[in-house]
Amino acid sequence: MNDEKGCVWIYPLIYVLLLMKVEGLYVDITYVQSAVAKGAVCLDGSPPAYHLSPGFGSGVNNWLIHMEGGGWCNNITTCLSRKRTRLGSSKQMLKKLPFSGILSSEPGCNPDFYNWNRVKVRYCDGSSFTGDVERVDPSTNLHHRGERVWTAVMEDLLAKGMNTAQNALLSGCSAGGLTSMLHCDNFHSLLPIGARVKCLSDAGYFINVKDIAGEDHIRAFFHDVVTTHGSAKNLPSPCTSNLEPSLCFFPQYTARLIQTPLFILNAAYDSWQIKNILAPGVADPHGSWHACKLGIENCSSSQLEMMQGFRNEFLAALTEVGNSTSSGLFINSCYIHCQSERQETWFRADSPVLENTPIAKAVGNWFYDRSPFQTIDCPYPCDTSCQHIPEPKSEA
Repeated sequence: MNDEKGCVWIYPLIYVLLLMKVEGLYVDITYVQSAVAKGAVCLDGSPPAYHLSPGFGSGVNNWLIHMEGGGWCNNITTCLSRKRTRLGSSKQMLKKLPFSGILSSEPGCNPDFYNWNRVKVRYCDGSSFTGDVERVDPSTNLHHRGERVWTAVMEDLLAKGMNTAQNALLSGCSAGGLTSMLHCDNFHSLLPIGARVKCLSDAGYFINVKDIAGEDHIRAFFHDVVTTHGSAKNLPSPCTSNLEPSLCFFPQYTARLIQTPLFILNAAYDSWQIKNILAPGVADPHGSWHACKLGIENCSSSQLEMMQGFRNEFLAALTEVGNSTSSGLFINSCYIHCQSERQETWFRADSPVLENTPIAKAVGNWFYDRSPFQTIDCPYPCDTSCQHIPEPKSEA
């Protein structure tokens, strides 16, 4: 079924089954075998990996690098549990992945980036590509080498033509959205002088806020991530020289330091942050937030009041992005986490809009300097274009 914008859409299960039968929609995995000798490996010591769909037509010299998300591991136990999954081992990754949303090769589904070189970088280090610990404990065989993985993957892509890019966008979702901010200026420095280079963070603007029990749960969690992975030396030095390094894992303390144009795409009621930052399980031992976490329509008036408070704190933290015209903002009031990878939220007839503009058009207009976009939605439940899609499970 084609919508009015020309993008194929059907019910999710049918869509997945159709993708499995259509040749060319799946993109093969590439293992960076040369990275192993440099110690640039996943948690289990396997090589890093990515999926590349080559550009064509007018997009052959343009590159979209999309960083996969998937939370973090904050200690030996949680890293060991990831080590046996796709989030810690390239041995466990699917050999082919479907590309949709911002990665789609269909002009009707992805109008500004469909014919670019589109890359999805797989996430297997658990630190948003920031860790680098030299020693490997033989009892666990855990490798904390996210920063080296980042460097090795970028070197591989530069050798495959990214070194002559005319346009480039570093994007990512969730932990990958945090990656796209933390590595934004470094990414820019790798590309030719004169190239248009920008960064997009989708659902990566995690904020430092107390949970419903009044505890600093996410701050303590990020402190453990940074400590476990030895990330401090790879976080922005203007931040770490003035603040505790783990605070520099929060975008609100580093966003102003980013020189490259940055677009923040985020829900003000980000479902992952509501579940893991505002109301983590440890702060809700009796499970009174369980139904609310499954769907915002299930929340009580007092829970909605707390969520409105979270939105206020989110917007306050967002001011650290600054008001430069080079910055972009699409902050809607949906209960969702990640909107660029899903076709139904990126660009479709029923996609979320702000100022009558879907996300794909807002990002494309901003990237190509056709028109700026800095829009913050009115509070829930005013936005009838929202698709409220809570994440299936928590990871913090």
